[in-house]
Amino acid sequence: MAYSQPFPLAQPIQKVQQPTFGPDLAVRLICPDCRDPNPNIVEEFSSGDLVCGTCGLVLGDRIVDTRSEWRTFANDEGDDPSRVGAASDPLMEGMEQLDTTISFRDGGSGLARELQRAQTRGIGSRSERNLLQAFREISNWCDQFQLPKTISDIAKQLYKRSDEEKLLRGKPMEAVIAACIFIACRQAHVPRTFREICNLTNVSKKVLGQCYKALEQAFNLTPGASHDRHANTPTGTTGAEDLLVRYCNHLDLPPNVQPICADIIIKARELGIADGRSPVSIAGGAIYFTCCLLDKPKTVREISTVAGVSEGTIKLVYRLYYADKEKLVKEEWIKDGRAKLERLPVESGSK
Repeated sequence: MAYSQPFPLAQPIQKVQQPTFGPDLAVRLICPDCRDPNPNIVEEFSSGDLVCGTCGLVLGDRIVDTRSEWRTFANDEGDDPSRVGAASDPLMEGMEQLDTTISFRDGGSGLARELQRAQTRGIGSRSERNLLQAFREISNWCDQFQLPKTISDIAKQLYKRSDEEKLLRGKPMEAVIAACIFIACRQAHVPRTFREICNLTNVSKKVLGQCYKALEQAFNLTPGASHDRHANTPTGTTGAEDLLVRYCNHLDLPPNVQPICADIIIKARELGIADGRSPVSIAGGAIYFTCCLLDKPKTVREISTVAGVSEGTIKLVYRLYYADKEKLVKEEWIKDGRAKLERLPVESGSK
């Protein structure tokens, strides 16, 4: 099965087309005795012979059986059409996918460890071993971050493509993996902030940003996950409304808070309120504004702990929203009794 290449380069490298050689299909195998232009050649896999079906002359021996091995070696022979090994992994294309596991039980002689080292050295090249190690790290970090398998697969594809093109030569493996996970989260519409990725992988924000920029330019990833989703959101960035679902779940807020908070953020963006602020700050301030508006009390400290921003930043965004509260709050919310402007506390510095 042929797979399309994931993450094509923005500017493909022109490669010289090498001449290809193949078997001459005009050559036909015929029996030297019968010389029939339409020979009846029979492959007898049981004996490994190639026999002429007309005269019985053996034309070849030691024929390899290329058919599927539908035999099972269980205790009770049954109709179990199972093949050997697991399904092929497209990420491991061109690499040996069957491995050998050596037991640790050697009676304390240390022989098992020596065999494991020898077996590790004999498996593939150094680049293949590094690729397998990177795949294991991506799977472990995605499990720790509770990310779905789709994000892990996207990150692995992106890492393999960057390794094939030698885009981040000299950069530490942890930084490249962190950048791949960050991009995969955006591609799968499960955005994570730089700070969350840095805390997970212990990679500095500067190195992570360098790797991200290099991958973004090489694979033309500027549109990102926000492409065609938010018309007013700059391409390649994560909107504050994308972070609301996770933050509201961590704060244990009712389901009706998140859509109202998203509408407030979108309306504020259209009016140019709190422009230039980070999505995390806007999300934290909008949640605090919405909780006060709907009488769902949450302290600034609780929101600050979940969003990962300071309390002063959340209060600053709240003051900007409070100054234009009449424009942000829809009349239908007030008529329904869900929202009341009187519930909004007056922070110091508000108009």
